[in-house]
Amino acid sequence: EVQLVESGGGLVQAGGSLSLSCAASGFNSDDYAIGWFRQAPGKEREAVSSISTRDGTAYYSMSVKGRFTISSDKARNTVSLRMNDLKPDDTAVYYCALDHFTGVGGLEEVFYDSWGQGTQVTVTV
Repeated sequence: EVQLVESGGGLVQAGGSLSLSCAASGFNSDDYAIGWFRQAPGKEREAVSSISTRDGTAYYSMSVKGRFTISSDKARNTVSLRMNDLKPDDTAVYYCALDHFTGVGGLEEVFYDSWGQGTQVTVTV
């Protein structure tokens, strides 16, 4: 059974930083992709970033590009999202998702087949 466990959420002031981690287990694909998505209250879920372990290709949404950095540790099946210069608009529940069929990932939810439970990130003014 595929499991994705997010960690690292919390409360931070605007301008601060947080790092999220996603630990994936229960699958046998050598190449896979992990995406980060977020959902703020009253809003639709949106893509944040993704990375493919096949070649390290990373994608970022325009709203976080230049502030967030995604990285992967393939040996540990863990993907991290470093979030700098956080803004109140970054407040949301952050979810990681796994694409272990295509291994490409990207910013479209349709490519992802498994999801974590989410971790709350709250940015105060």
